[in-house]
Amino acid sequence: MQLSFHGADQGVTGSCHLLTCGGKKILVDCGLFQGRHEIHEDNAETFGFEPSDIDILLLTHAHLDHCGRIPLLVKRGFSGEIITTSATRELARLVMLDSAHLHEEEARRRARKSHDKHAEGPLYDELDALNSFDCFGRTAQYHKPIQLAHGITATFFDAGHILGSASVLLELSEGERHRRVLFSGDIGNSGRPLLRDPEVPPNIDTVIMETTYGDRNHRDLDASVAEFYDAITDADERGGNIIIPTFALERAQELLFYLHEGIRRKKIPEGLRVFLDSPMAISATEIFKRHPEGYRPEIQRLFGDKGDPFGLPGLHFVRDVSESIRLNSIRSGAIIMAGSGMCTGGRVRHHLRHNLAHHDCSVIFVGFAAQGTLARQIVDGASHVRLFGDDIPVRARIHTINGFSAHADQSELLDWHARTGNPETTFLVHGEADTMEHFARKLKNTKVVMPKFGETREL
Repeated sequence: MQLSFHGADQGVTGSCHLLTCGGKKILVDCGLFQGRHEIHEDNAETFGFEPSDIDILLLTHAHLDHCGRIPLLVKRGFSGEIITTSATRELARLVMLDSAHLHEEEARRRARKSHDKHAEGPLYDELDALNSFDCFGRTAQYHKPIQLAHGITATFFDAGHILGSASVLLELSEGERHRRVLFSGDIGNSGRPLLRDPEVPPNIDTVIMETTYGDRNHRDLDASVAEFYDAITDADERGGNIIIPTFALERAQELLFYLHEGIRRKKIPEGLRVFLDSPMAISATEIFKRHPEGYRPEIQRLFGDKGDPFGLPGLHFVRDVSESIRLNSIRSGAIIMAGSGMCTGGRVRHHLRHNLAHHDCSVIFVGFAAQGTLARQIVDGASHVRLFGDDIPVRARIHTINGFSAHADQSELLDWHARTGNPETTFLVHGEADTMEHFARKLKNTKVVMPKFGETREL
């Protein structure tokens, strides 16, 4: 039994881990590296294994940094089976098609810039994404074991991170050796308004766990919601717009829910116009509505009563590019939610270009901002940023509200780990190096390993 690491190793993107047992090769996630411009080269590199050798891919959830290189994997020879939950299957299709479109756009931009018709093509295109859908096979249901091969069983448990997200337990037998290996995927927070709390199977031998926020705790959720409402009211009173860089999956839907509740409870002005300017977030919201089984019972009942926890007065879905451009003529009274959450691409960059320089506007960040991203530059207090070749002064009021994170904080991570039952070995992944080291010092009664990219370990 071997475990090798091919992404999100002392970093927070590109999750990809390979387990070998009984002659079978099982990949857990195959995500895109995100952040710096140089990331394109990282994504184009070899995987560190032969794609055609992989028998099964287990997908924990549909975020781009966990599924975004699946079309490239298929393009380079993978023809095995992809197993995931029903909601993740739908959301991953959406995410991969959107990613393919962005890669094609970027390739065309590079070709125009270099004036070279034979410039390097996209990492993968929409046809590659469509081809990858043929590999999706059995659908995982929480708590129901799936036989992958002789001596190898996988069971998905609700990770509480986004709709359909899972931690995956692999029960392995090879000769006289038996191991219970748990891949955390991304772990959510307990007590969220929409999703159920993360589940943890007991008696684990080896844990591979994320550590995104392993060095800190989030602000109290109620306090974060109150701050969110205050930021909206403040910008409205100052007469400006509110730009919210938004992740299309989970964050957009959670914010719509809070806006709905804020208006219902008269915590924010009722007359604000809310624009969800993200075709992917709009489609994701429709998918979220199709899977009420993924929510807490009280939210399920809202759907059952023919309600819509994501609907609110003054909400406009913006799919068309021309309509998105017209939003730039609005100077006040608008909440514009647009992707991407880290401002690495998408329509939010245009809205930042037209609103960052205005003192009466506000930008509200409600998610993680990785090193090297535009979001991190603004959060860290940059006085000017580069957007579309222009130097844009940052005069808008900047709010960073960490309590909305879909990732568990340090306390939640420690509690999650404790419930696995003192595993012999804990591999820390999906975190920046300093964060991992901080979190590692908190763990007791387990051997802690912080693997490097490409490293292989015996189980």
